[in-house]
Amino acid sequence: MWQIWLGVLLFAGPHLFSMLLPGMRDSLRASVGENPYKAIYAIANFVGVAFLVLGYSAAMSVGAEMLYQPSPGARHATMLLVLLAFVLVGASHGKGYIRSIVRHPMSLGVGLWAVGHLLSNGEKPVVVIFGMFLVLAALDIILCTLRGKKPTHTPSPRSDVIAVVVGLVLYAVFLFVYHPYILGVAVTG
Repeated sequence: MWQIWLGVLLFAGPHLFSMLLPGMRDSLRASVGENPYKAIYAIANFVGVAFLVLGYSAAMSVGAEMLYQPSPGARHATMLLVLLAFVLVGASHGKGYIRSIVRHPMSLGVGLWAVGHLLSNGEKPVVVIFGMFLVLAALDIILCTLRGKKPTHTPSPRSDVIAVVVGLVLYAVFLFVYHPYILGVAVTG
């Protein structure tokens, strides 16, 4: 589990710093430069995710402690929530109606993805990992809303079509490639 906790620190730490201390974040970014700041942030996040995956694999290989027993039908809800999550993530970089209406599609998508996984898994490593993602997503939505952050673009239906296609492709890749071959966890069947 130590790899998971290190992954949580390396992934959540920069996100929390950025969300909770925007003035310090901006000062640091100005002092080191935009690209070096982004590189450090990205490397910390990448290494954090690597530790989360390694820690998950290690913990699950020895039999992780169950914190709760998921409902038998939770898998179906998870499949739907994750599909919606990937469409929202796809919409987060576009300028469509989805982004205008939802306002924070990346964070809402990550939150739905986390809730889905928490519904269908009760193992301690899964609860720690996806609990972290859910807390970060909820905190981001709350803080962005309090700060009045919202999209200001003119919506384009083309952007929404792209978001749906990107979401479906990501969903298929995670469902049929990442889960079974990288994580070793079959989702279907």
